[in-house]
Amino acid sequence: MPLSHTEIWTALDALAERRGLSASGLAKAAGLDATSFNPSKRGNEGRPRWPSTESLMRVLQATGLSLGEFAGLAGDAPTPDNSIPLLGMARAGAGGAFDPQGYGTETDRTDLPVATPTMISIRVTGDSMSPLYREGDRVVVDRAVTDVRKGDRVVVQTTDGEVMVKEYAGGGSARAHLNSLNPDHPPRVLARRDIDWMSRVLWVSQ
Repeated sequence: MPLSHTEIWTALDALAERRGLSASGLAKAAGLDATSFNPSKRGNEGRPRWPSTESLMRVLQATGLSLGEFAGLAGDAPTPDNSIPLLGMARAGAGGAFDPQGYGTETDRTDLPVATPTMISIRVTGDSMSPLYREGDRVVVDRAVTDVRKGDRVVVQTTDGEVMVKEYAGGGSARAHLNSLNPDHPPRVLARRDIDWMSRVLWVSQ
């Protein structure tokens, strides 16, 4: 079975304790609001409230914990029920890798502690984002999360099917400026009308 609401919060509390932190301290260490993991945020009028996938990914990045180690703190392990499609860059564009709603349909999967139907992972090819992202790395995005800010690492798919991992450098409502971290690759400028979707990178598996 996937990790339950209680198990997710148990794992976060155990991780905070392991690092000698309070729940608030763990949230701040991950660059989140200090109240993100407070007990008052875990339920509302008897209804469970879950930490967001982005919050969990930021905690894992900040602590260097693997997905399996996080699940182990909850006394469980990830299962295919909490997996998302893994797509290569070539398959992420035109060619049938997305269903009619635009979400992945591939059988190769990436396991996560918590997943949503709109999340996909993409295997990086090329060296335009090295040394941060290397050939074969898996980046995770939630295609329902479309708000991006200057400096965010993003995955972009153009209307003609090209998919790329870049750093968003702004550009306003008419165009998007995209930088590569590798200076051997020039920046890209895309008209907004030529962008099918652009989502912020939540996590990378190296």
